[in-house]
Amino acid sequence: MTDLSKGTVVITGASAGIGRALALEMARRGYSLGLTARRMPLLEDLREEIGRIAGPAVAVELASLDVCRTETVSPVLHALFNRLGRVDTVVVNAGSNDLCDIGGGDLGKELGLIETNLSGAIATINAAAEHFFEHGGGHIVGISSLASLQPLPRQAAYCASKAGFAMYLNVARMDLRKRGIAVTNIRPGYIATDIITEIDIGKLPFAISAEQAATEMARLIEKRAKSGIVPAFPWTLLRPLLGHLPEQFAGY
Repeated sequence: MTDLSKGTVVITGASAGIGRALALEMARRGYSLGLTARRMPLLEDLREEIGRIAGPAVAVELASLDVCRTETVSPVLHALFNRLGRVDTVVVNAGSNDLCDIGGGDLGKELGLIETNLSGAIATINAAAEHFFEHGGGHIVGISSLASLQPLPRQAAYCASKAGFAMYLNVARMDLRKRGIAVTNIRPGYIATDIITEIDIGKLPFAISAEQAATEMARLIEKRAKSGIVPAFPWTLLRPLLGHLPEQFAGY
């Protein structure tokens, strides 16, 4: 059981991309961590790196978790919560993306995106809420996407899953606030990761590194903001236009 004044943060999908960068950022800030992903060797490598940069004062617990297997999400997370002791924040980050052609034989991929990004996220939020009910409150952070607001070509299922997730987070905030649980919806824009191998995300408009994104996300998490866009500039200024842009603007 850990006992650090900065608190304890659990991050799903922590083996790569935004989740990995956020784990490193929160470790630098002195938080204890519970990290989950499907690929345990990558989590073990991450724990070693955290040890090098943050030292033994930052405790890290790991758990293998595939959020697509929704029936396993609650037992795996509760076992992790028990090992950590009091958990303050759960970051629902695990997600995936892929280019899909509607009517082109990609139904399986599309349903898989819905299962990961929406069903798995909902299962994670429910497990977190159960833990926070027992401990008198906490903080749920969902990593949705600007794709919840703006349609993107060949990403119908991804956009739909993130729009559904964003709405679920908004309702969860209403339903859970009376139980002392804060809910934050973070909408990243283009973050340079390898989530889609067919696209060089780093060359898309206003793209930033995962490390820069993690820094901005950590600030939103520590403020317990209701919502936030990453990067804040210029997407916050452009938000009123999202969903109303000409279709050719969203092309690659």
